[in-house]
Amino acid sequence: MKVKNITTQTLQRLPLYLNYLKSLPVNAPSNTSATIIADALGFNDVQVRKDLASVSDGGKPKIGYITADLIADIEDALGYNDTHSAVIVGVGNLGHALMAFEGFNECGLDIVAGFDINDDVVGTKIKGKPIFAMDKLQNLCQRLKVNIGIITVPVYTAQEACDQLVASGIKAIWNFAPTHLNVPDGVLVQNENMASSLVILSKHLTENISA
Repeated sequence: MKVKNITTQTLQRLPLYLNYLKSLPVNAPSNTSATIIADALGFNDVQVRKDLASVSDGGKPKIGYITADLIADIEDALGYNDTHSAVIVGVGNLGHALMAFEGFNECGLDIVAGFDINDDVVGTKIKGKPIFAMDKLQNLCQRLKVNIGIITVPVYTAQEACDQLVASGIKAIWNFAPTHLNVPDGVLVQNENMASSLVILSKHLTENISA
């Protein structure tokens, strides 16, 4: 199936469907449906049906989807079958954890190296992946045709790290620094704001504990 244009909202939900499908026991029925997935995740079944229709034409009336085929369709739509190389700038606690996380390989993300200004970190390896000084960034990114940069530096150096990644040819940036980054047209920034997520969790707890 040729995948249709997928909205950002659908892209954010697809990994949840995929995780659910992959978590099913081996003796589970070979077929599933949008309604079953919606009930399991607490979603609206109409929305789930639309999401699945945007990535797979395998759904049949009264039968649903063959689970294995649906998993393959979702992985294909998410680009899990296409490996993208990435580098991390800032190998502190968070950067170290991301470099050590082996689950990215299943998502088609290959972190090939880390970069830092700390002499105690430069020259070491994490899970066999080297950490270089920042002056090696541009050469490595261009030589290995790296397209994704991950920023895990403090706020006050985030824009500088971003500029260096852009100058190295990076086209997509995954930003963990809680700040806005200015990038030229053609470069995508995906922000992960953990402070905002914590605020939402705290608000939920406050409302429910005091109720």
